[in-house]
Amino acid sequence: MSLKIDTIVNAKVTGITNFGAFVETEDGSKGMIHISEVSRSYVEDIKSVLKIGQAVRCKVISISPEGKIALSIKQLEPDTGEKKSQKKPRRSPPQRQFKKYEPAPAVTSPGDFEWQSSSKGGSFEDMMSKFKRTSEDKMSDLKRGESRGYSRRGNGSGRK
Repeated sequence: MSLKIDTIVNAKVTGITNFGAFVETEDGSKGMIHISEVSRSYVEDIKSVLKIGQAVRCKVISISPEGKIALSIKQLEPDTGEKKSQKKPRRSPPQRQFKKYEPAPAVTSPGDFEWQSSSKGGSFEDMMSKFKRTSEDKMSDLKRGESRGYSRRGNGSGRK
């Protein structure tokens, strides 16, 4: 017997995976029933519905050019019209606890540093020392702001 689309066949489950069950029809053809085609209600674990060696009645829903046969048990079940209640329930996201708004610390750019020596006529080493202190202060301000949930991008999420 050569299988055709919409043919109803009897088959035996020969293997089970997370995504479906492999079956062998009465005429020796091998096919697969995807987990979404097992039942009209949501199936989280196919092993709770089908067992190896179990006889099933299914419908041929497609045959690929390579000869792969897709079968469905679901399409033989009566449609009760209650699709919404049979879907997997969605989890609600966890409730977020928002912190009180605190303005971001003032961040200055390296361009704000006064590169010209002061009227005191400081040396290069004095200028480098002052630059290093200013830079370290700015970095600690940035790190403090990030630990409070601020980011450089301004989205307030603390993620970069």
